[in-house]
Amino acid sequence: MPDDHSHHHAHDHPSATEHINWNHGGLRAVVFGMSDGLVSTAALVVGVAGGTSNGDLVLLAGVSGLLAGACSMAAGEWVSVTSQKEALTRQLELERDHLQLFPGDERQHMVAILKGAGLSDATSLKVAEELESDPDANLDFHAKIELGIDPADLGAPGLAALASFLAFTLGGLMAVVPWMVSSGAIAMWATIFFSGIGLFALGVALSWFTLRSWWWSGLRQLALGAGAAEITYLIGGMVGV
Repeated sequence: MPDDHSHHHAHDHPSATEHINWNHGGLRAVVFGMSDGLVSTAALVVGVAGGTSNGDLVLLAGVSGLLAGACSMAAGEWVSVTSQKEALTRQLELERDHLQLFPGDERQHMVAILKGAGLSDATSLKVAEELESDPDANLDFHAKIELGIDPADLGAPGLAALASFLAFTLGGLMAVVPWMVSSGAIAMWATIFFSGIGLFALGVALSWFTLRSWWWSGLRQLALGAGAAEITYLIGGMVGV
């Protein structure tokens, strides 16, 4: 039952909601990272291959795009999680101040929440008073119930950045590796083949987080990737070198 109040207050604090989504969506973030790496790198490789028959140039463009994209994604993830962590820390500091400056109001608020969860008046008051005897435990409880924040888990920017970098790189390698061992039409078709398999597999993985069937999600991801590659291939062919 307390979860109802936790969810209600989480809507009042967007950053707290984002924190919850990040914790529950860590795997989803990795899947999206791999998807971004695969789609952007495959589209880049196919686009350059459409404009030149120089396999070394295609490989150079693919590797450069892969590393640039992976670094950009890692930096963006680090900034995002760091900002979120700072915002959550600020909320915790404000909550600590409120507990110290307005203990009576905070006690009444907590008693009301506990009563709403089904506890008796006496038990609710007793729990609230016992929590007040331990400032750290009181802050922890208020943060989880009122803000939807777990003070022990505010996010790890470094880990998030590393995960994004590796996910993007793994996705991009599916499009680049064929050009490391071959060139021309063979490398092009190998890129299309492996990228297609990767895109479909990622679509299936994304279906875990949606109500869509695995085959529909896989085909949609494949279609989006194919569309991006087709556009860059046509542009590459028009520009040419």
